[in-house]
This record gives sequence, C-alpha cells and structure tokens, in this order.
Amino acid sequence: MVKRRFQHSTETIHRCFHEILNAMMNFAREVIVPTSSNPFADASDRHRRLKQIFPGAIGALDGTLVYAVVPNDQQARYRGRGKGDCFQNVLGICNFDMIFTFVWAGWEGIAHDSRVLKEVAFNPTSSFPFPPPDKYYLCDAAYTNTRGFMAPYRNTRYWLADFRRQRALTKEEKFNHTHAQLRNVIERAYGVLKARFPILKQMAPYPFPIQRDIVIACFAIHNFIRKWNIHDQLFMEYDEETLFADSQDEETHSQSVHDMEWGSHSIEEMAILRDEIATQLMSNN
Repeated sequence: MVKRRFQHSTETIHRCFHEILNAMMNFAREVIVPTSSNPFADASDRHRRLKQIFPGAIGALDGTLVYAVVPNDQQARYRGRGKGDCFQNVLGICNFDMIFTFVWAGWEGIAHDSRVLKEVAFNPTSSFPFPPPDKYYLCDAAYTNTRGFMAPYRNTRYWLADFRRQRALTKEEKFNHTHAQLRNVIERAYGVLKARFPILKQMAPYPFPIQRDIVIACFAIHNFIRKWNIHDQLFMEYDEETLFADSQDEETHSQSVHDMEWGSHSIEEMAILRDEIATQLMSNN
C-alpha cells in the first residue's frame, strides 16, 4: 500500500513538472521574440552614442555554454574544449536592453560557434530572424563578417581588456574597441542569466530534452523580468555603464575560427561597410 502511494505521488509530481515545463515553453514563445524596429528605445546614453557609429546594428549575437548531464557514450561530443565537464552550446541574440530576441539550445559543447549559427540560421524549423537588408547583428570573430553579421577585424586587438593599458591606435583597433563596447551587451546579458540561475552551471540529471527546455525557460524568465521593468538587483549591477568587463569564455572563443559559406558578394559587402566605419572613426579622432 505504501509503495503504491509512493509510486502514485511520484507520477503526480512528474506529471505536474511536465505540465509546468510545457507552459513555460509556450510562455517562452511569447516573450522571446525578434527585436523591434527601434532596439535602442530604452538603451543607455552610452549605447545611443555607440549607435551613431553602428546605425544598422539591431542586436548582438553570441554563443554560450551551459552545463549538461549526458550519458557516458555521448560525453565526447559534449565535453568543453579540453575540459572534463559536459556542456550544451546555446546560441542567443539580444537587443541593447539585454532582452533576448532569439534562443536556440541543445547543441553539443564541442560545436564551433560558426557551425551552430550556420546550421540554425538555415534550419527551416528554427525561424531564425535574419536582419533586414540594411541591418545587422554584432558578433565576435568566431563568426564570418558577412551580410547581416558584423564581426571585428581578425588578428587585431579586440577584447576590452586589451585596451586598458594602451589605447587603440590603428583604424582597425579603433573599430574593434568601439565594436566590443557595444557588442558587450550580450556578455552582460549572459552574466545576468547565469548569476540568476545556478542550474545553468550545475544542471540536474534530467533527460537531455528537458535540460534543453529548462535552459529556454530560464531565458524566458530573464526576459519577463526585464520587459516588465521589475526592480531587479542583478540587472542594476550589470546595467552600470562602467561595467564593460569581458567574459572571454574559453569554451566558446578559444578554438580556431572557420568562415561560413555565406557567399563572396555578401562577405565583400560587409567588409566595405566595416572599412567605412573604421575610416570614419579614425578621421573623428
């Protein structure tokens, strides 16, 4: 009798858990939506000044790693690069108010950022929000500088910490420094997310599809708090204009970069635009 009651209670808990998670997935579809036509409406004065330099920017794109629990026979694909722990790779886009406008979770931890973007962007089921022709997302050097995605100059100082001892000198460095200041919004958004939800750093051993849904649910709650202007200490801390620290997540940025096959014309078009912005920055100083 006791065993039967225990089994019934366990089944009830599991059923309630799945119902709550399904409700959260529906909620996520409502609060994680593409950016508005004016992504700087509620941005800080500093971001508005940076916006004048990147008038076509509608958000920042990057990947991050979330702790995962996977079966032994699958762990090789999910291990963090050179480390023993396992991770799922998450692709996110946020606007300049730290609100995520797109999230795709569940990729293997060893997958390179550029591969994840390419597979997700051209997956017809992902509903990836490609920018309008005159707009683009800011992304780091792990991605190809091509139409819709503006990356920094490679083989040139980029991370904000690189400029603390010596100011930017060349036009490429000036561009990279300014680009990093604006793109850093997604690093800060990930910082808020992981500080709020410790489970993203030590996931419970649920089946992997549930782990993926938990990650998306965390993004949804993050957006809800931000969108409804709920007074929140974490957002206040990461909102500080002086807070431009780099995360430089080793797992997501340390391996070599591979270009994606976006097409030579698209790559050339964005290279010209990047050079124009860099030249203008140089002439203004």
